[in-house]
Amino acid sequence: MGSGGLRALALAVVLSGLALLAGFAVAGTTGLIAGGAFVVGCAVAVFLFSERTVLTALRARPVSEVELPILYWLVRDLATAARLPVPRLYVAPAPQPNVLALGRTARSVVLCCTDGLLRSLSTDELRAVLAHELGHVARRDIMASSWSAGFAALLSVAGLRSLAALVLRCTAPSSREYGADTSGALLTGDPMALASALAVIDYWATSQPLLPQGVLAASGHLMIAHPFPGDGYGRLFLTHPPVSERVRRLEALAGYPH
Repeated sequence: MGSGGLRALALAVVLSGLALLAGFAVAGTTGLIAGGAFVVGCAVAVFLFSERTVLTALRARPVSEVELPILYWLVRDLATAARLPVPRLYVAPAPQPNVLALGRTARSVVLCCTDGLLRSLSTDELRAVLAHELGHVARRDIMASSWSAGFAALLSVAGLRSLAALVLRCTAPSSREYGADTSGALLTGDPMALASALAVIDYWATSQPLLPQGVLAASGHLMIAHPFPGDGYGRLFLTHPPVSERVRRLEALAGYPH
């Protein structure tokens, strides 16, 4: 379990404890039982519905190999090289280029690309960002990220946006993206393709930001680059390191002097 997973577990324990204490303080043993039922209900909801909630917020749909043969070929080739199960593929209609992976286990992973991503990147760049997402799977980031997305979505729907943002900041450290960048670059053997793709994605994400509303606000940390505006509520949900620093590290990995 990575640092994000340990943080997610610690946060879940703390919040569960607070719910139980609050229930006991209000109504004694009855309140404690009610608090326990609430905690279990939230855990089940997050575990079962986080994936579906995020995909619905993105209006994503499953796609077949007949529709997107190149995408399927790239993902299958990379998953085989990484010794991972081939994920299910979805496409979201957003014009902003971005990509995310989510799932409870390596065998249940969903990889979702936006229409903008498929239109904006070259084949080498697309291969690089797909490898980055599989890097998250290989590093076991995926379960903690999906859990935090589901939990933050519950908080956002309840109007607790600041608390939702705190959950994401606690469970999605910058090291997670740096690690997936490195893993993806090593998988493809082409760090500069990922650096180029990140520059393209960052440009369009800045000029065509998504609005951090409802459930969607809770899924930004799953994407390869921050999808929201850099100010206001968008900044509140910022969990990604600067793209310039990610590019610099990839250039160093490729052997470029600085």
